[in-house]
Amino acid sequence: MKPLSRYTALLIFLISFSACSAKESDKRQTAKAQLSSEVKARLDTAYFASGCFWCTEAVFERVKGVEDVISGYSGGTSKNPNYRQVSAGLTDHAEAVRVAYDPEVVSYKDLVYIFFGSHDPTQLNRQGPDVGKQYRSAIFYTTSKEKSIATSVMQELNKKKYNGGIVTEITKFSAFYAAEDYHQDYYEIHPNQPYIVSVSKPKVEKFMKEYKDKLKEEYK
Repeated sequence: MKPLSRYTALLIFLISFSACSAKESDKRQTAKAQLSSEVKARLDTAYFASGCFWCTEAVFERVKGVEDVISGYSGGTSKNPNYRQVSAGLTDHAEAVRVAYDPEVVSYKDLVYIFFGSHDPTQLNRQGPDVGKQYRSAIFYTTSKEKSIATSVMQELNKKKYNGGIVTEITKFSAFYAAEDYHQDYYEIHPNQPYIVSVSKPKVEKFMKEYKDKLKEEYK
């Protein structure tokens, strides 16, 4: 079966969206806000883009040491973008995630390896059925140390695994805009949504199989 495009899948979702789902999303967002407030003093933040942010968020949510993941938009200059604009390619932003993690448990280098291992970094401006610069592979570094680590890992993988084929963009972070509430925890809240079933789930399950040692206990 040909995978549904995210735009088509989202239309199906909007038609079937219920008050129950909205309430569940609200509860999850409240819990995230409380968690971030309680533990933010010991956390570092990383920014990645690897196609559909529903998939990318679900991957990093499962990583031991990651405390919070927010789906959003980054890498462009347009201020306060929304999903309609980004998904239509009307901005230069990519769908991205903000990862808050405990460096005592998982390192930035570990996250970079996980980033490369959970999508295809050789696909230019696309991932699977999602095509356009908004779905590009990108690492947005905030410090020179992060840039050095990301570049080093990419060079290593280019040599050992991808034969120089990686097209991932490594660029200085400028801004991150959180996506609309209904995008947050989308994978968890809508496990039977057609796009999630046909595209996201195989991607996340493949990651979980290959990175068992990096998973939180509840996902092992």
